[in-house]
Amino acid sequence: MRKTLSVAMIAMNEEANLPRTLESVRWTDEIVVVDSGSRDRTIEIAQSFGAKTFYHAIAGHGAQKNVALDLCTSDWILLLDADEVLSPGLQDEIRRLLACDDGREPRYGAYWIPRLNLIFGRWMRHGGFYPDRKLRLFRRGAARLSEEASPHSTPQFQGPRGKLKHDMLHYAYPDLDRYLEHMNRYSSEIAQLLHRKGRDSKSLRAFLWNAVLNPAATFVYNYFFRLGFLDGREGLLLHLNHSVYIHWKYAKAWRLARGAGSPAR
Repeated sequence: MRKTLSVAMIAMNEEANLPRTLESVRWTDEIVVVDSGSRDRTIEIAQSFGAKTFYHAIAGHGAQKNVALDLCTSDWILLLDADEVLSPGLQDEIRRLLACDDGREPRYGAYWIPRLNLIFGRWMRHGGFYPDRKLRLFRRGAARLSEEASPHSTPQFQGPRGKLKHDMLHYAYPDLDRYLEHMNRYSSEIAQLLHRKGRDSKSLRAFLWNAVLNPAATFVYNYFFRLGFLDGREGLLLHLNHSVYIHWKYAKAWRLARGAGSPAR
């Protein structure tokens, strides 16, 4: 018997991304979009695709996504960001997985999906940015995110997990300005989490060392050893700025540990 599938999404001013994303999941049984106060056409667009829309004030990425998960009613859930699109191959693969034509349940209760990232106009296939697997497909009720989850956190699932073969396409950062704005905001959120997990003098020293050494080590490892240079000029720009992001999150955590207040967002 075929298993039903819900798509769970959170959104905020996503009118530019939603049509492309929702078109790729129009075939699913249910689309749930939890909006945190969009001022553009996000709600209108979502409803035009038959999505069930709800308002919930933003409560952190983990808590907000859990709200969306709790509103889903199908057998399985696909957790999707507003800038992610299912490739045709992935759509067919998920359909076949949940068809249960032979009468058997899917082998695993959750599945990793490879994600291909479009950054600065180039699909990044090296440097640790591919296959960038995300745990996004799982039985309803089998996975949740930590309430303090960062923007890049993985849903928590107990048990063995399968891997799907076809890509989820991530229209991540079309230009450098958007990338820097997101990384500044994400680094502030992660700095808060790092600070809450470590408040002693050892953590203070660790934050400082990580702010200095980790960015350089990350660049060398990803750009040279993981072949990031094969992604051309865009790859160089990405890995240089990714190292800056690593510096930001530890520098902001160090500043918080010294009692200097909240990092700027």
